[in-house]
Amino acid sequence: MQRWDLSGRVAVVTGGAGLLGEQHAAALAECGAVVAIADVDGERAREKAAMLSKEFGEGRVLGASLDVTDPGSVASLCQWVVDTHGGPHILINNAAIDAKVVGGVVDETSRLETFSVARWQKEIDVGLTGAFLCSQAFGSWMARHGGGVILNIASDLSVFAPDQRLYQVEGRPDDQQPVKPVTYSVVKTALVGLTRYLAVYWADKNVRVNALSPGGVYNGQPPEFVSRLTRLIPLARMADVEEYRAAIQFLCSDASRYMTGQNLVMDGGRSVW
Repeated sequence: MQRWDLSGRVAVVTGGAGLLGEQHAAALAECGAVVAIADVDGERAREKAAMLSKEFGEGRVLGASLDVTDPGSVASLCQWVVDTHGGPHILINNAAIDAKVVGGVVDETSRLETFSVARWQKEIDVGLTGAFLCSQAFGSWMARHGGGVILNIASDLSVFAPDQRLYQVEGRPDDQQPVKPVTYSVVKTALVGLTRYLAVYWADKNVRVNALSPGGVYNGQPPEFVSRLTRLIPLARMADVEEYRAAIQFLCSDASRYMTGQNLVMDGGRSVW
C-alpha cells in the first residue's frame, strides 16, 4: 500500500470547486497529499478547502483563484505553489464548462445550427486551452524537477457520441429539441489526444500523463432522465459522486507508475454496449 501514499506531494486540482473537483481533492488528501483547489470562483474554492481541511487537517487543503484561460493567472498559481509548498507534483486538469441538459429546458443556442462561434471559443478555451496552459506551466516545472503526474479529466463522451435521445421532449419539433452541445464532446475527445502527446513528450522526464473518463454521476437529475440513461448502462445505474476517488488515487500515485498515455474509462460499462 506504500505505492498509494502521497505524503510529501503537492497537488493542484483545476475547477476544484465543482462537483467532481471537490471529490478529486478529497481523494488526494486522503492519501496524504497537500492539495490546492483552484477555481475561477476563488471564494468558493477557499470555502471547499476549509471544509476539507476539517476532515484532513489544517493546511492540507488550500483554496486559490485561477483563470485557466489566462497564462498569467496560471503562471502565478504555479509560482505560488512552488514558493509555498516546494512545487507541484500532481496536476489534475478538471476545469470545464459542462452544459447540463436535463428537465427538458431548451437552450436554443445549444443546437449545432445556432451554436455561436463565441460560445464555441469560450468552452474550448476553458476545457482544452486551459488544460494545455496548465500542463505547459506545471508540467514544465515537473519535467525540470524530477517528474510528476498530470491527469486530464475527460468523459465517457471521449469514446462515443452523446445520445441526444436522452434529452428529447415529447411533442416538440426536431429543431427545438434540447441537445448536449458539440463543444463538450470535442473538448473531452481532444483531452485524450493531449494526454497521449504529453505522455510521449515528457516520458524521459518522468512525467506521467493519463486521462480518466467518468460516466454520469447522480446529481439530482429528473427521474425520467436517470431512467433513460441507466437503461444504456450494463451496471444499470449512474455513479455515486465519490466512486471515482479510488481511480484518482491510482492514477496519481505510484500504484500506476508503469502507466502513461492511457484513457481509463469508468462508465459502468456503457461504452461496451
